[in-house]
Amino acid sequence: MYIIILMEGITLVKIRLTRLGKHKNPFYRIVATDSRNKRDGGYLALLGTYEPFSGKVNFKSEEVVSFLLKGAQPSETVLNLLKAKGVWNTFLAAKGEKVVSKETKTADKKKKRVTSNKKAASAKRQTRKANLAKHVKPTKKADEQTAAEATTENK
Repeated sequence: MYIIILMEGITLVKIRLTRLGKHKNPFYRIVATDSRNKRDGGYLALLGTYEPFSGKVNFKSEEVVSFLLKGAQPSETVLNLLKAKGVWNTFLAAKGEKVVSKETKTADKKKKRVTSNKKAASAKRQTRKANLAKHVKPTKKADEQTAAEATTENK
């Protein structure tokens, strides 16, 4: 069992990729390692593999979730792989957080975008109306009406 050490708010254990394979034919191991280690240095645990050209990703889900629950931080690439395989949702469920599906997120984003566009359009219209009101020259009828109003107010 591994213990994750926090040092002044910095997580020392990262879940990241180490590169193997030949020139122009990469193969990656997904490992839990001390964040101060080199990219291809030693690691605490082998958590899976990733072959970018074939798109194959294998995880030891239970071990990944246990490291995440203890506070290990995944790299951006590993986080994307975890989300693609559904391991991230397993982690969130184990942590007790609400799991939101991708469709719900996109629907919420779309709804927010539409409402913000409507608000922006109405604000733009109001600004245009105000600018037009400033720059429009009064007509003769408008001058006669204001003159008539002024005379009735003076009486």
